[in-house]
Amino acid sequence: MGGRSSEREISLKSGDGILQALLSCGCQAVGIDLTSIDVSQVKETIACAHIDMAFIALHGFFGEDGQIQRVLDEMAIPYTGAGSDASHHAFDKCLTKNICQESNIMTPGDMTINKGQGRPIRDILKTLEKFPVVVKPPREGSSIGVSIVEHGQDLLPALNIAWQYGPDAIVEEFIKGREMTVGVVGSEALPVVEIQPAKDFYNYKAKYTEGMTEYIVPARLTEDKTEEMQHAALKACQSVDCLDLSRVDFILSEDFVPYLLEINTIPGFTGTSLLPRAARQSGLNYSQLCLKILDLAYAKKKEEKNFSVIN
Repeated sequence: MGGRSSEREISLKSGDGILQALLSCGCQAVGIDLTSIDVSQVKETIACAHIDMAFIALHGFFGEDGQIQRVLDEMAIPYTGAGSDASHHAFDKCLTKNICQESNIMTPGDMTINKGQGRPIRDILKTLEKFPVVVKPPREGSSIGVSIVEHGQDLLPALNIAWQYGPDAIVEEFIKGREMTVGVVGSEALPVVEIQPAKDFYNYKAKYTEGMTEYIVPARLTEDKTEEMQHAALKACQSVDCLDLSRVDFILSEDFVPYLLEINTIPGFTGTSLLPRAARQSGLNYSQLCLKILDLAYAKKKEEKNFSVIN
């Protein structure tokens, strides 16, 4: 947990929640706060903890992007969630959208603007069909660096905010509708959660401040629409190869079309986090959810060992 990304504080909260849950279940568990991204130092820190399994609660850079998974693969330590390649693909919203579009999953229209290209704003504005648009960095979570741009004169300031987190920014079609999310554990889609922020935009503050957002579980949907969104979430996770543990975010448009926004391979485990809420609705409390995720990781490692023996 922890790490060096912009989501460090949220990661520490997630990690502490998971640690306390595992300890309460009788697991021999330790919390490892990674404060370095130097691979040799990370390996030394992990080796000193003498762990048999890693429960990854690192959000953002060096957690969800496949880097810590690669380190653990090299150390032959099994871990929860997606593998390094799947994590890398899911962490990049551009790659995720491309993969999902190939699987006929609807995503909002978008364009990527690279800061180094020096493309004049007037040229960008000519290619945009209408406002508002959403501007965001492609490799950040928790709505960090995200802006909703209502007018052309506000586009450059929004791009500058997104460029603080990397050289690229996504300018995405704004879909008016309701925000939904579907958790996936194993190969099971959890109940759909509807997100209703007090203000129009579900930003960082709305996500992590008690009382700023209402969560409706299960979402106010027909049975057919619920199944459609769960199927889309499973299909997206399968396309990116991250079924064990994910959360898939959607906008359900006013004409009831689900548009995929992103896949989170290491979803939050804080007091306001969405995947634990959905799991609770399906009959799994927080501690049971943590144990199930560990079981999935052990089962995956066992399958890999059996496969290597057979081959």
